[in-house]
Amino acid sequence: MKNFTSLTLVLFLVVSSAFAQQEKGITGNANWLNNWTDFKLSPIDHGEPTQILAGNITEDTTLYKGEVYLLLGSVFVTNGATLTIEPGTIVYGDFKSKASLTIAKGSKIMAEGVKTDPIIFTSNKSSKRAGDWGGIIILGEAPINRYGSGSVAAYYPNLNPADYVHTNYGGDKADHSSGVLKFVRIEYAGKRISQESYFNGLLLASVGNSTVLDHVMISNAEEDAFEVWGGNAVLNHLVSYRNKGTDFKFNHGSNSSIVNALAVRSPYTSHGSGEACLKVLSYNEKREFDFTKNKTVLEANNLTFLNDSDDLEAAIEMNLVHEAVYVGESARLDMSKSVISGFNPAVILDHNITINQENLESIGFTQMYFNNCNGNIFIEDNANNDDLENWYGNRAFFNVYSKSTNKETFIAADNYRRPDFRLRINKIIATNIDPDLLEDQ
Repeated sequence: MKNFTSLTLVLFLVVSSAFAQQEKGITGNANWLNNWTDFKLSPIDHGEPTQILAGNITEDTTLYKGEVYLLLGSVFVTNGATLTIEPGTIVYGDFKSKASLTIAKGSKIMAEGVKTDPIIFTSNKSSKRAGDWGGIIILGEAPINRYGSGSVAAYYPNLNPADYVHTNYGGDKADHSSGVLKFVRIEYAGKRISQESYFNGLLLASVGNSTVLDHVMISNAEEDAFEVWGGNAVLNHLVSYRNKGTDFKFNHGSNSSIVNALAVRSPYTSHGSGEACLKVLSYNEKREFDFTKNKTVLEANNLTFLNDSDDLEAAIEMNLVHEAVYVGESARLDMSKSVISGFNPAVILDHNITINQENLESIGFTQMYFNNCNGNIFIEDNANNDDLENWYGNRAFFNVYSKSTNKETFIAADNYRRPDFRLRINKIIATNIDPDLLEDQ
């Protein structure tokens, strides 16, 4: 009877583990990456530009699929105008003029592609490289924790003085809408501005929660892919692929959520130490932080972060692989049902974070799948993580630890034509089971 009871309990735990594992990482009954993404890294010739976009767009304007558009220099959508872009439209960013597209505060972008006909922003060079053009900046009216209002004027070294007003962001409208980005790809962005600064693929500054950000892919950016300053952004079905900077960065009092998102890093294309899949910060420098305003709070569910190195141990030894998640002082993160695979280590907490119950309760990792990482959760510059392992390793958090290759872990991580980064569920390893239950008695 005891044998039967033990076997039944083990079977129950394994089946329960399989069921729970299906919910970890990016999810969906079908592979939502199909048809609109591009992982092949083979530049596509979309034809010569037929229309030029330059200066300020001050009235409602539509970009049509039948045309190929060229962004020339710093293009601003201003005066409360709405820029509408049809599904399947191609927009080039000009290399020589460091082209960029900025949606000014009070204006909107309605870029709503479809799964089989995404909107594509890419480089106009025939031989495309990371950082060929600037990127997209959306400025909203939601809160930010900096003193006063913010400005992105530093992104435009030769800005016309009359256009400075179009670089401001911030306000008190958490539910503000800056429009829609849906089924959109942004490729080869992140142009260098100065010796130490770059554009991002997509910068969202004070963007409110009525803005739709769904099914957006950023690939081959020279700097950060998705960067969020303040605001209350709601982010769904995002993909960051082989970008050199951080994949998803939240800062300056952002109170946002990110769900069902993927970041794939390569140790041979990404920048070194200081970049991660996810960074959650409340400020860059304390002197700019208004402590009477919100800290950064991020809810992150069903994320998949993986390193696609063929030889992870060698890449770690060469200092090419670093942490997947970095949490800064005064920031809060609630991360659950996510997969972190192949990092060194999985998570680093800022060295200014004191290890106590209050701080650990504000940085949550629950129902996680930590796979093939060189350590799990550490305080920065501190090799002793016993306290953190004891805390997050508690069974109450339902975290799982594994050592498997990406091929074993994901359905089709090595298929660059139609990759599938959902977890395999036919290779379940039951862990943390009382050994007595497995004895043949």
